[in-house]
Amino acid sequence: MKLRRVGSEHIAAVGQGTWNIEASSRQQVVNAIRRGLDAGMNHIDTAEMYGSGEAERIVGEAIAGRRQQVFLVSKVLPSNASREGTVQACERSLQNLQTDHLDCYLLHWRGRYPLAETIAAFEQLQGAGKIRSWGVSNFDTPDLDEALAVAGPGRIDCNQVLYHLQERAIEHSVIPWCEGHGVAVVAYSPFGSGQFPKPASAGGKVLNRIAEAHGATVRQVALAFLLRYPSLLTIPKASGAGHAVENAAAADLTLTPSEIVQIEAAFPRGRKPRSLPMI
Repeated sequence: MKLRRVGSEHIAAVGQGTWNIEASSRQQVVNAIRRGLDAGMNHIDTAEMYGSGEAERIVGEAIAGRRQQVFLVSKVLPSNASREGTVQACERSLQNLQTDHLDCYLLHWRGRYPLAETIAAFEQLQGAGKIRSWGVSNFDTPDLDEALAVAGPGRIDCNQVLYHLQERAIEHSVIPWCEGHGVAVVAYSPFGSGQFPKPASAGGKVLNRIAEAHGATVRQVALAFLLRYPSLLTIPKASGAGHAVENAAAADLTLTPSEIVQIEAAFPRGRKPRSLPMI
């Protein structure tokens, strides 16, 4: 399993996302998360928003007895991101997850509260040992500039953003900014949230051809393409134990320069959008 640096930690390049896991069989999801841990995917991402805390509770059940193996991440909603509200939200997440600390805590997206308030809460929580690091999510470069001005260099550990084959907007400026400032990039929805290329499409045929050359699956090829950036991690959701193992194996797949060019041509980056896409 390839590792990536987030702050002072080195964690699995392919982790486990949990958005909408509460909609599936609880035991199936718990088994998938545990199987993912067995396969080396120690990075588990969740949020207070997911299922109004239910996803956190499922994760808490899945990692019971294995907390020391996990790099655990959760996120505070913008509506709760005042200084006091962030602290209270973190306490609720810790209770849901049945743990005494988070390895990283993120602001889910920009809201009405000043960044200075949220960051002050993050620093307070870190000083109290409730979180070990903090970061942001869905931040474009102006947001990152503002957060850097408030917090100072070396404080923002990651930026979690939308990134998949058909949505490559972060390549324009977000990835270069993060790599230039030592901030890890965490790609969410790496399979496009229901928009994965169809096998018969032009892009799907390119993925199939490359997958066959490596004895891999098309989804493993898609993840390997995203991971060509050394700063990047990704957090696909697994619908079952077998899917979790499939995702984990993508971290060890290395595409050739020619294959990367083929995928880039099949899924053009396009022009830089006016605002950063998010879902």
